[in-house]
Amino acid sequence: MTAPVIGDAFGEMIRDAYAVRTGIGPRPLAGGRLPRPVIEVIERDDGLINGAPADHYLDEPDAWQPYDHRALRLCRGRVLDVGVGAGRSALELQRRGFAVTGLDTSLGAIEVARKRGLNDTVLNTVDEFSRASVRYDTFLLLGNNLGLLEGPERAPVFLAALARLAAPGARIVAQGTDPYGTRDPLHVAYHRWNRERGRLGGQLRLRLRYRELTTEWFDYLNCSVTELEDLLAGTAWRLKAIDDGDRPYYLAVMEFAG
Repeated sequence: MTAPVIGDAFGEMIRDAYAVRTGIGPRPLAGGRLPRPVIEVIERDDGLINGAPADHYLDEPDAWQPYDHRALRLCRGRVLDVGVGAGRSALELQRRGFAVTGLDTSLGAIEVARKRGLNDTVLNTVDEFSRASVRYDTFLLLGNNLGLLEGPERAPVFLAALARLAAPGARIVAQGTDPYGTRDPLHVAYHRWNRERGRLGGQLRLRLRYRELTTEWFDYLNCSVTELEDLLAGTAWRLKAIDDGDRPYYLAVMEFAG
Protein backbone atom coordinates (compact mmCIF):
# COMPACT_ATOMS: atom_id res chain seq x y z
CA MET A 1 0.00 0.00 0.00
CA THR A 2 1.25 3.48 -0.85
CA ALA A 3 0.18 6.76 0.72
CA PRO A 4 -2.34 8.91 -1.17
CA VAL A 5 -0.86 11.49 -3.54
CA ILE A 6 -1.38 15.16 -2.67
CA GLY A 7 -3.14 16.85 -5.57
CA ASP A 8 -6.36 18.36 -6.87
CA ALA A 9 -8.62 15.75 -5.29
CA PHE A 10 -11.63 18.08 -5.39
CA GLY A 11 -11.09 18.87 -9.06
CA GLU A 12 -10.72 15.22 -10.05
CA MET A 13 -13.88 14.39 -8.15
CA ILE A 14 -15.83 17.19 -9.86
CA ARG A 15 -14.56 16.16 -13.29
CA ASP A 16 -15.76 12.61 -12.70
CA ALA A 17 -19.11 13.72 -11.27
CA TYR A 18 -19.67 15.90 -14.33
CA ALA A 19 -18.76 13.05 -16.67
CA VAL A 20 -21.14 10.66 -14.91
CA ARG A 21 -24.00 13.18 -14.98
CA THR A 22 -23.54 14.24 -18.62
CA GLY A 23 -21.98 11.18 -20.21
CA ILE A 24 -19.31 13.51 -21.62
CA GLY A 25 -15.68 12.48 -21.14
CA PRO A 26 -14.08 9.52 -19.38
CA ARG A 27 -16.11 8.18 -16.49
CA PRO A 28 -15.24 5.99 -13.50
CA LEU A 29 -16.71 2.57 -14.26
CA ALA A 30 -17.74 -0.31 -12.01
CA GLY A 31 -16.54 -3.60 -13.44
CA GLY A 32 -15.09 -1.65 -16.34
CA ARG A 33 -18.59 -1.17 -17.73
CA LEU A 34 -21.15 0.71 -15.59
CA PRO A 35 -20.71 4.31 -14.37
CA ARG A 36 -20.27 4.29 -10.62
CA PRO A 37 -21.35 7.02 -8.19
CA VAL A 38 -18.72 9.61 -7.35
CA ILE A 39 -18.28 9.86 -3.58
CA GLU A 40 -16.68 12.74 -1.70
CA VAL A 41 -14.69 11.41 1.27
CA ILE A 42 -13.85 13.81 4.10
CA GLU A 43 -11.37 12.78 6.78
CA ARG A 44 -11.22 14.67 10.08
CA ASP A 45 -8.13 14.85 12.27
CA ASP A 46 -9.73 12.77 15.03
CA GLY A 47 -10.07 9.87 12.58
CA LEU A 48 -13.72 10.40 11.64
CA ILE A 49 -14.44 9.66 7.97
CA ASN A 50 -17.63 10.69 6.17
CA GLY A 51 -18.69 10.11 2.59
CA ALA A 52 -21.44 11.60 0.46
CA PRO A 53 -22.35 11.69 -3.25
CA ALA A 54 -20.54 14.51 -5.05
CA ASP A 55 -23.29 15.02 -7.62
CA HIS A 56 -24.91 17.79 -5.53
CA TYR A 57 -22.15 20.19 -6.65
CA LEU A 58 -23.84 20.11 -10.07
CA ASP A 59 -27.41 20.61 -8.86
CA GLU A 60 -29.75 22.91 -10.73
CA PRO A 61 -31.91 25.37 -8.74
CA ASP A 62 -34.88 23.00 -8.45
CA ALA A 63 -32.74 20.74 -6.24
CA TRP A 64 -31.34 23.50 -4.00
CA GLN A 65 -32.06 24.11 -0.35
CA PRO A 66 -34.41 27.02 0.47
CA TYR A 67 -31.59 29.10 1.93
CA ASP A 68 -29.67 28.88 -1.35
CA HIS A 69 -32.55 30.61 -3.14
CA ARG A 70 -32.83 33.26 -0.42
CA ALA A 71 -29.07 33.89 -0.62
CA LEU A 72 -29.17 34.70 -4.32
CA ARG A 73 -31.94 37.22 -3.71
CA LEU A 74 -29.49 39.11 -1.47
CA CYS A 75 -26.90 39.56 -4.24
CA ARG A 76 -26.47 42.92 -5.96
CA GLY A 77 -24.07 44.52 -8.41
CA ARG A 78 -20.86 42.73 -9.43
CA VAL A 79 -20.49 39.37 -7.63
CA LEU A 80 -17.44 37.32 -6.66
CA ASP A 81 -18.39 33.70 -5.92
CA VAL A 82 -15.63 32.54 -3.58
CA GLY A 83 -15.10 28.79 -3.78
CA VAL A 84 -17.19 28.57 -6.94
CA GLY A 85 -16.74 24.82 -7.34
CA ALA A 86 -18.63 23.55 -10.38
CA GLY A 87 -20.37 26.91 -10.74
CA ARG A 88 -23.77 26.02 -9.34
CA SER A 89 -24.67 29.44 -7.88
CA ALA A 90 -22.58 31.54 -10.26
CA LEU A 91 -24.26 30.05 -13.32
CA GLU A 92 -27.70 30.91 -11.99
CA LEU A 93 -26.61 34.48 -11.24
CA GLN A 94 -25.17 34.72 -14.75
CA ARG A 95 -28.52 33.56 -16.17
CA ARG A 96 -30.17 36.36 -14.21
CA GLY A 97 -27.91 38.96 -15.82
CA PHE A 98 -25.39 39.49 -13.02
CA ALA A 99 -21.72 40.16 -13.73
CA VAL A 100 -20.27 37.27 -11.73
CA THR A 101 -16.74 35.96 -11.31
CA GLY A 102 -16.08 32.44 -10.05
CA LEU A 103 -12.94 32.09 -7.90
CA ASP A 104 -11.47 28.74 -6.87
CA THR A 105 -8.10 27.14 -6.14
CA SER A 106 -9.09 23.90 -7.89
CA LEU A 107 -8.16 23.68 -11.58
CA GLY A 108 -10.55 20.79 -12.13
CA ALA A 109 -13.46 22.68 -10.61
CA ILE A 110 -12.73 25.77 -12.72
CA GLU A 111 -12.56 23.63 -15.87
CA VAL A 112 -15.97 22.09 -15.13
CA ALA A 113 -17.51 25.47 -14.30
CA ARG A 114 -16.34 26.77 -17.67
CA LYS A 115 -17.62 23.69 -19.50
CA ARG A 116 -21.00 24.33 -17.91
CA GLY A 117 -20.99 27.88 -19.31
CA LEU A 118 -19.53 30.17 -16.63
CA ASN A 119 -17.89 33.02 -18.53
CA ASP A 120 -15.61 34.64 -15.95
CA THR A 121 -13.41 32.40 -13.78
CA VAL A 122 -10.23 32.91 -11.78
CA LEU A 123 -7.89 30.14 -10.63
CA ASN A 124 -6.30 31.69 -7.56
CA THR A 125 -6.41 32.16 -3.82
CA VAL A 126 -8.40 35.01 -2.30
CA ASP A 127 -5.17 36.48 -0.94
CA GLU A 128 -3.44 36.62 -4.30
CA PHE A 129 -6.53 37.78 -6.19
CA SER A 130 -7.03 40.65 -3.73
CA ARG A 131 -4.24 42.47 -5.60
CA ALA A 132 -6.53 42.82 -8.64
CA SER A 133 -7.95 46.23 -9.56
CA VAL A 134 -11.56 45.03 -9.95
CA ARG A 135 -14.08 45.82 -7.20
CA TYR A 136 -17.11 43.77 -6.17
CA ASP A 137 -20.45 44.63 -4.60
CA THR A 138 -21.24 41.13 -3.32
CA PHE A 139 -19.03 38.31 -2.12
CA LEU A 140 -20.88 35.01 -2.18
CA LEU A 141 -19.81 32.15 0.10
CA LEU A 142 -22.41 29.40 -0.31
CA GLY A 143 -22.14 25.65 0.18
CA ASN A 144 -21.14 26.25 3.82
CA ASN A 145 -18.25 28.40 2.61
CA LEU A 146 -18.40 30.66 5.63
CA GLY A 147 -16.08 27.85 6.68
CA LEU A 148 -13.33 29.49 4.63
CA LEU A 149 -12.80 31.82 7.59
CA GLU A 150 -10.99 28.77 9.06
CA GLY A 151 -10.58 30.18 12.58
CA PRO A 152 -9.50 33.17 14.68
CA GLU A 153 -6.02 33.42 13.11
CA ARG A 154 -7.07 33.15 9.47
CA ALA A 155 -10.39 35.04 9.58
CA PRO A 156 -8.92 38.60 9.79
CA VAL A 157 -6.56 37.85 6.87
CA PHE A 158 -9.36 36.42 4.72
CA LEU A 159 -11.71 39.30 5.54
CA ALA A 160 -8.97 41.86 4.81
CA ALA A 161 -8.46 40.30 1.38
CA LEU A 162 -12.17 40.67 0.62
CA ALA A 163 -12.04 44.26 1.89
CA ARG A 164 -9.33 45.08 -0.66
CA LEU A 165 -11.70 43.90 -3.39
CA ALA A 166 -14.78 45.61 -1.97
CA ALA A 167 -16.67 48.47 -3.59
CA PRO A 168 -18.26 51.05 -1.26
CA GLY A 169 -21.26 49.46 0.46
CA ALA A 170 -20.22 45.92 -0.49
CA ARG A 171 -21.64 42.92 1.31
CA ILE A 172 -20.70 39.33 2.05
CA VAL A 173 -23.51 36.79 1.77
CA ALA A 174 -22.36 33.56 3.42
CA GLN A 175 -23.92 30.29 4.45
CA GLY A 176 -22.68 28.76 7.67
CA THR A 177 -23.55 26.04 10.15
CA ASP A 178 -23.95 26.31 13.92
CA PRO A 179 -22.34 23.09 15.15
CA TYR A 180 -23.48 23.17 18.75
CA GLY A 181 -27.01 21.76 18.54
CA THR A 182 -25.76 18.23 17.87
CA ARG A 183 -26.06 15.41 20.38
CA ASP A 184 -23.82 13.08 18.39
CA PRO A 185 -21.17 11.98 20.93
CA LEU A 186 -18.46 11.97 18.25
CA HIS A 187 -19.06 15.64 17.44
CA VAL A 188 -19.58 16.70 21.06
CA ALA A 189 -16.27 15.04 21.99
CA TYR A 190 -14.56 16.74 19.04
CA HIS A 191 -15.82 20.16 20.16
CA ARG A 192 -14.42 19.48 23.62
CA TRP A 193 -11.09 18.27 22.21
CA ASN A 194 -10.83 21.42 20.09
CA ARG A 195 -11.40 23.68 23.07
CA GLU A 196 -8.76 21.79 25.05
CA ARG A 197 -6.34 22.63 22.20
CA GLY A 198 -7.26 26.33 22.28
CA ARG A 199 -9.42 26.13 19.14
CA LEU A 200 -13.05 27.01 18.55
CA GLY A 201 -15.30 24.03 19.12
CA GLY A 202 -16.41 23.83 15.49
CA GLN A 203 -12.99 24.52 13.99
CA LEU A 204 -12.50 21.48 11.80
CA ARG A 205 -9.21 20.05 10.60
CA LEU A 206 -9.94 18.14 7.40
CA ARG A 207 -8.64 16.68 4.21
CA LEU A 208 -10.57 15.52 1.15
CA ARG A 209 -9.81 12.13 -0.38
CA TYR A 210 -10.75 10.96 -3.87
CA ARG A 211 -9.40 7.78 -5.40
CA GLU A 212 -5.58 7.97 -5.14
CA LEU A 213 -5.54 11.72 -4.36
CA THR A 214 -5.79 13.75 -1.20
CA THR A 215 -5.66 17.44 -0.37
CA GLU A 216 -3.35 18.88 2.23
CA TRP A 217 -4.89 19.11 5.70
CA PHE A 218 -6.84 22.37 6.07
CA ASP A 219 -8.98 24.19 8.64
CA TYR A 220 -12.67 24.77 7.98
CA LEU A 221 -14.97 26.56 10.39
CA ASN A 222 -18.45 25.81 11.65
CA CYS A 223 -19.32 28.53 14.13
CA SER A 224 -22.20 30.05 16.07
CA VAL A 225 -23.47 33.53 15.26
CA THR A 226 -21.89 34.81 18.48
CA GLU A 227 -18.52 33.38 17.44
CA LEU A 228 -18.92 34.97 14.01
CA GLU A 229 -19.51 38.37 15.60
CA ASP A 230 -16.33 37.93 17.62
CA LEU A 231 -14.37 37.07 14.47
CA LEU A 232 -15.65 40.21 12.74
CA ALA A 233 -14.53 42.50 15.58
CA GLY A 234 -11.68 44.76 14.48
CA THR A 235 -12.20 44.03 10.76
CA ALA A 236 -13.76 46.17 8.03
CA TRP A 237 -16.96 44.07 8.12
CA ARG A 238 -20.05 44.33 10.33
CA LEU A 239 -22.77 41.74 10.78
CA LYS A 240 -25.92 43.17 9.23
CA ALA A 241 -28.41 40.30 9.31
CA ILE A 242 -28.84 36.62 10.13
CA ASP A 243 -31.36 34.33 8.45
CA ASP A 244 -31.58 31.17 10.59
CA GLY A 245 -34.85 29.85 9.26
CA ASP A 246 -33.21 26.52 8.40
CA ARG A 247 -31.29 25.85 11.62
CA PRO A 248 -28.58 24.69 12.17
CA TYR A 249 -27.79 26.28 8.78
CA TYR A 250 -27.89 30.05 8.50
CA LEU A 251 -27.19 32.91 6.13
CA ALA A 252 -25.04 35.78 7.37
CA VAL A 253 -24.99 39.16 5.65
CA MET A 254 -21.94 41.29 6.47
CA GLU A 255 -21.51 44.84 5.24
CA PHE A 256 -18.29 46.64 4.38
CA ALA A 257 -17.62 49.49 6.79
CA GLY A 258 -14.25 50.52 5.37
